[in-house]
Amino acid sequence: MKTIPGPDPNPVKPRYRLPPLACDAHCHIYGPAAKFPYAPGTKYLPPDASFEQMRTLHAHLGFERAVIVQPNPHGTDNRATLDGLARSNGAYRGVAVVKEDITDHELESLDQGGIRAIRFNFVRHLGGAPDLPTFERMVARIKPLGWHVVLHFDAQDVPVYSDLIERMPVPFVIDHMARVQAAGGLDQKPFQTLLQLMKNPLAWVKVSGAERVSSQGPPFHDAIPFARALMEAAPDRVLWGTDWPHPNVQWIPNDGELVDLFAMFSNDEALRRKVLVDNPARLYWNDA
Repeated sequence: MKTIPGPDPNPVKPRYRLPPLACDAHCHIYGPAAKFPYAPGTKYLPPDASFEQMRTLHAHLGFERAVIVQPNPHGTDNRATLDGLARSNGAYRGVAVVKEDITDHELESLDQGGIRAIRFNFVRHLGGAPDLPTFERMVARIKPLGWHVVLHFDAQDVPVYSDLIERMPVPFVIDHMARVQAAGGLDQKPFQTLLQLMKNPLAWVKVSGAERVSSQGPPFHDAIPFARALMEAAPDRVLWGTDWPHPNVQWIPNDGELVDLFAMFSNDEALRRKVLVDNPARLYWNDA
């Protein structure tokens, strides 16, 4: 088990001013471990990244809403995420990771706690793909709740699972531009497959994770063409988030600089607002 570094402790104030009700649609809470222990056998050990730290960061950057995504080290114990949701007074929604034997009552309790999706990890260094029959059963079970599915892929596996994705009966969100590698160019098969998937009206994508897509490192400008292409392909089904506190990255980004990088994804302020405000509101607060 490796220990990973924490986020940049000195985020700059972004030059780009976020619109009212802007949503950080991908961020994580870790611990504190003394209260919410990490799962046995976790693939990596992070420093604590608490709800209080997250709220302070969001106030500094200008976010009023957020989506907390259950992180790998907490496994299927969603208590830290649920605690953050409860303390946000409705300003945050959540994405859970669940056991295959979770009961309907437990799913309903998660829904009442602010969970609106479940996440499945297909990334190889984090354990690889889930059991596919179990995956499909869980997708069917969450459909009555009006939830969606969040999918975390390695780029090369997007074509492998494209048929599985295409027959999804609920909306699905692809994390971090499917972790495509910028060095492969816009014409690489994984990215072209992703663009093709975006023709599906149930398909959403996060143009987050520029530091994961970039092959050049800071300021991650080589990720911009990929984000632009996705925003143009499906402007009503794109989300963006910081990915704070940035687990398992080669380069720890500055979160204020990431906000300014997002602004470079489009010169159209109406499109920026869709990604930051309207799209996440429709997906996560449609019952509010």
